[in-house]
Amino acid sequence: VQLQASGGGLVQPGGSLKLSCAASGSLYIINAMGWYRQAPGKQRELVATMSSDSNANYADSVKGRASISRDNAKNTVYLQMSSLKPEDTAVYYCYVYGRDYGFPSQDYWGQGTQVTVSS
Repeated sequence: VQLQASGGGLVQPGGSLKLSCAASGSLYIINAMGWYRQAPGKQRELVATMSSDSNANYADSVKGRASISRDNAKNTVYLQMSSLKPEDTAVYYCYVYGRDYGFPSQDYWGQGTQVTVSS
């Protein structure tokens, strides 16, 4: 299973960006897709996830500024963030919870994409 993320980069405070992550490989069922992030010196934390029936879950720190969506036909998850703050600076990791046929569900992680919010 491969998770290919894109859309990171340098953004000015108050700006916006959109991250995309496409999952490929042996995934018979994808239960949840989403994003986590890890800032320097901090633990990885949830940003947003979305279940297969489109229930979304957001970290308090991004509520009202983030919107997660997914295209099940393309096995792709998106994260739109606005009003970005310097504290949003982190490596953003794509996440999938799913399984191949005949196997139990497990976590899959992308390689991470850097988001830097700075003037």
